[in-house]
Amino acid sequence: MTLVTAGRVGKRHGLDGSFYVDGPRHALPEGAKLTVAGRSHEIARRAGTDERPLIRLSGVDDAGPLHGELLLIEDELAEDEWLASELVGCQVPGRGTVSQVIDGPSCSVLELGDGTLIPFVSDAIERVDLDAREIHVNADFLG
Repeated sequence: MTLVTAGRVGKRHGLDGSFYVDGPRHALPEGAKLTVAGRSHEIARRAGTDERPLIRLSGVDDAGPLHGELLLIEDELAEDEWLASELVGCQVPGRGTVSQVIDGPSCSVLELGDGTLIPFVSDAIERVDLDAREIHVNADFLG
């Protein structure tokens, strides 16, 4: 199991520590365990919709200081999924080294050391070889 991003702490709701989840990537059922700002919490209350969940975490009386923090949940990664931290430092042959992974509005983007941006989509990425620390791209697609 690996900790993966389940969303971010969004806007507060009410006075009991509840908040909306920005960018939800998991169902976030009541009772699920999340890690926020390095601390483990259980989802004590779940409301809202799947697109805009509203949750309250055990031990959190004020979500204000947590605004913008990542919500991490244990999950299995599929064969074609990678953590952003695994991609940083990989070589893109003939182009450079991945310096960071940026979450864009429609997809993640690899930023190389020289500022080049490569969308992390199947049309642009041919394969990821973590053992060799290489990401092979489709040069025709990127131009």
